[in-house]
Amino acid sequence: MIRQNRPSYTPTVQELRALLYSADLGTASAAAEALSLTQGAVSRSIRTLEERLGVRLFHRERQRLVLSDAGRALVRDARDILDRIESSARMVMAFGGGEDVLRLAVLPTFATSWLIPRLAGFSRRHPGIGIDLAEALAPVDFDDSPFDAALQRVEMARPGTRVLPICPENLIVVAAPALIGEATVPPAELLNWPLIQQSTRPELWSDWLAAAGVEPFGQLRGPRFQHFGMVIAAARAGMGVALLPDIFAAEALAEGTLRQPCPQVLTGGPPYALIRPAQAQAQRSLDLFSEWLQELAEP
Repeated sequence: MIRQNRPSYTPTVQELRALLYSADLGTASAAAEALSLTQGAVSRSIRTLEERLGVRLFHRERQRLVLSDAGRALVRDARDILDRIESSARMVMAFGGGEDVLRLAVLPTFATSWLIPRLAGFSRRHPGIGIDLAEALAPVDFDDSPFDAALQRVEMARPGTRVLPICPENLIVVAAPALIGEATVPPAELLNWPLIQQSTRPELWSDWLAAAGVEPFGQLRGPRFQHFGMVIAAARAGMGVALLPDIFAAEALAEGTLRQPCPQVLTGGPPYALIRPAQAQAQRSLDLFSEWLQELAEP
């Protein structure tokens, strides 16, 4: 709520731009040229801002403008503010035309392997709803992010959220045929090959081996990658044996670039889910998206 009776100390966009360009270029004349303004206009913007705040933002050294301590503090925030305004403006331009935009944070491999191949169906059903996807490997704090919802594992839901499970995580062993051949391999013999590991979920191989009755001797051998998309690429390249959710491995298995040398499947892991703020205002586009996901999740 804006309080009408209190003086505003908020700088204008023009004042912030004058401040930043003067700080970066060192003179009001150079800032004016870069901003397509007169030197007088830039100087007035800085002077007006200094008078409003009651502090000096610059001092002169050898005919150059040098930021004061107060100026340096303001510049740090001003740069972030202008970047966010620019980003918001580009967002409005990109999703103009009255579209209702749904902003989703998604685990990267879940997005590329499961969600995006199905999204055309949602867009055909609801052509007036725009989709804006961004990768998110960490749990989403909806109080400090622009996202309406997240598609992540259930265990990543923060307090104060609602969770809609979509599909389970069933982990299977895969490898390139050129690496491991065509025969079935007993679980214990997998230790003869490098085991591709995921650095964000280092427990996966230990859990699978324990469920298969295998006790590894010493540290597991094999390269590490940050997320499943990298693991898939490494497995296809023959870098080792990988452990993947079956929904992520399906395409490579169908193509024949990967095969499943062991039939054992580790089930019961945290399912993938739609996570949304529990106390957020009603959002029709998100409700429609949730209904569509529920239809996909039905057996």
